[in-house]
Amino acid sequence: MDKNTFTGLFLIMIIMAASFYFMKPSDAELKKERLKAHADSVKAGKIAADTKNAVKFADAAKSIKNKIVDSAILKSPFGAATVGDDKLVTLQNNDIIVKLSNKGGKVYSVELKNFKTFDKKPLVLFEGNKNQFGLTFAAGANSIKTDQLYFTPSASQLTVAGNDSASFTMRLNYSATQYIDYIYTLKGTGYKLGLTIKPTGLEQVIAKPETIDLTWAASVRKQEKDMEQERKYSNVSYNNTEGANDNLSIGKDDQKLITDKKIQWISFKAHFFSSVLVTPKGFTKTDISESTDVTDTTDIKQMSASVQLPREANGTFPMLFYFGPNRFSTLQDQGFGLEKIVDLGWGPLAYINRFTVIPVFNFLKQFNWNYGLIIFVLTILLKLVLSPLTYKSYLSMAKMRVLKPEMDDIKAKVGEDNPTLLQQEYLKLYKKAGVNPLGGCLPMLIQLPIVFAFFRFFPSLFELRGESFLWMHDLSTYDSILTLPNIPFIGNHLSLMCVLMTISTLIYTYFNNQISGATGQMKYIGYITPVIFLGALNSFPSGLNYYYFLANMMTFSQQYIIRLMVDDKKIHAQIQENKKKPEEKKKTNGFQARMEEMMRQKQQLPKK
Repeated sequence: MDKNTFTGLFLIMIIMAASFYFMKPSDAELKKERLKAHADSVKAGKIAADTKNAVKFADAAKSIKNKIVDSAILKSPFGAATVGDDKLVTLQNNDIIVKLSNKGGKVYSVELKNFKTFDKKPLVLFEGNKNQFGLTFAAGANSIKTDQLYFTPSASQLTVAGNDSASFTMRLNYSATQYIDYIYTLKGTGYKLGLTIKPTGLEQVIAKPETIDLTWAASVRKQEKDMEQERKYSNVSYNNTEGANDNLSIGKDDQKLITDKKIQWISFKAHFFSSVLVTPKGFTKTDISESTDVTDTTDIKQMSASVQLPREANGTFPMLFYFGPNRFSTLQDQGFGLEKIVDLGWGPLAYINRFTVIPVFNFLKQFNWNYGLIIFVLTILLKLVLSPLTYKSYLSMAKMRVLKPEMDDIKAKVGEDNPTLLQQEYLKLYKKAGVNPLGGCLPMLIQLPIVFAFFRFFPSLFELRGESFLWMHDLSTYDSILTLPNIPFIGNHLSLMCVLMTISTLIYTYFNNQISGATGQMKYIGYITPVIFLGALNSFPSGLNYYYFLANMMTFSQQYIIRLMVDDKKIHAQIQENKKKPEEKKKTNGFQARMEEMMRQKQQLPKK
């Protein structure tokens, strides 16, 4: 890269950065655009408008209570169940409190007993009429929706403890011998709530009894400190019976219809907690959607699923709910591959996190150390594993530094106005000296997948939630030390650990320039990235910035130790010995050979 090329690229970067700062839409404009996109999605029928549904449900309930029930309604299918009083029934065990509503027989709310929100309030996953659960089927000429009908509970409450297991029934009566039962099953511990839908004597009433249509929708409540970050990690996730996992978009309203695969479970996933609906044999037809109401300050997203559920041989429709944390080990214990809810990254990143990082992390957890100390030890282990690559990278940069005076002499003789010839002479020098110009870069590139894997690992790590270390009260979110007006690219706060990470990166860049012998414009290009990181990672978990800070300091320490071990005079002597070797005995790597051939071809082109 010659001076003019670098100057041009640097100016382009400045223009792009300035455009980002000064042409970025305001928060009001972004909010207006999101509202418009949300309204367009609702209007097009791609997503459900939950607030609209809530009003509709409330108006329906009010009209039923206020109107005079005539004999025609009572004689219609399930007509007697159209009238009733709203009642809640509480089921609970050691871990969850579930409230069932007799209207619709649905789960009205779920509270996790062993967790709190970021502001120490009871952690409720969803609550009220914003969530929906019901069957839709044809009974004669009528379309029946069970979420509007009143069920009869078998008891007023149910408490299960220890190793016990108990069941609770919500019954929708058609007649004395014809009814639909929602049989809920709860164990003394755990986050599972079993549900078996059992129609009795309705074969001649319900059309197509071999399948049944089910609608499930909920507004996922805000649990964490930063709603914007929480929304980035919240979406509808699903897994088919063949084990393949996928999810809807995180950044925009989305909808998907799946008919070619059986879906085994659907998750309404928030950042650290999920509500999951599982069926052993899979839903034969699945229509899922999600939307975001940017004006809402209590709910992060609205999620819904319309599925078709096949009947078992015994005439029942079995399924179960999981209401609990997105802790990898806890989800893994539930079976059905629920651990795939945790986003560990794409492709090789997921394999690195799942089969390397998580086992090591779980091993360190056994010592009951503070999580800040666990991250520290994890970083040390990682740096020890990668130390051979660090050494090789340093050695290659040292060789390039030793060659720098000879490269300057070549530049002075050839001149900068003939970059092709200059590069050709450089390649000759590399070949004579036995130096690979990319030797310092390749080891660093090999480490990049691990760096990116940790970038996905820490934000998804449930164990960091609510854990403090030093001044950081919660390693799963940012550690604000200064509240700011909303500044583009930075936000409305300043994270101390992110600032320290940025400073450590600048220090590391400075010493790296000393090692590599970088001069001129190339000396300063490394200082741009840390400034970008300051804005990009300011709202990320302090645990992630803490890891990057430790990694920078440990890499600097490694390079300092290696520098004491490596003698530039010996490297220079070795390079001179390499130059004396016969040309045919010198190895040329593939990159150098291709570069030489490219330079020769370019040199042979006629000059314009």
